[in-house]
Amino acid sequence: MSDEFSSQVSDRICKHMNEDHADAVALYAQAYGNLEDVTAAQMLSIDAEGMNLQAQVNGEEVPVRIKFDHTLENAEDAHHTLIDMLKQARK
Repeated sequence: MSDEFSSQVSDRICKHMNEDHADAVALYAQAYGNLEDVTAAQMLSIDAEGMNLQAQVNGEEVPVRIKFDHTLENAEDAHHTLIDMLKQARK
């Protein structure tokens, strides 16, 4: 794991997403994890290649790995990429 995606950076991003953007995390699982019946999801970790989510589907916990369309350079790139992915998923 690069310095840009240390466990501290991953934890900070995940905490922010889970606390402030839980609806977006669920939408990532639904749109990019190809899961229709997602009721909730948590971001477990993020790295330069993708993110790991835990989705609630029909009362079960389902692990989801979503790969990014490019290798992220840093936390700012992650921020912009997550926003772009959310806009795309909402279409």
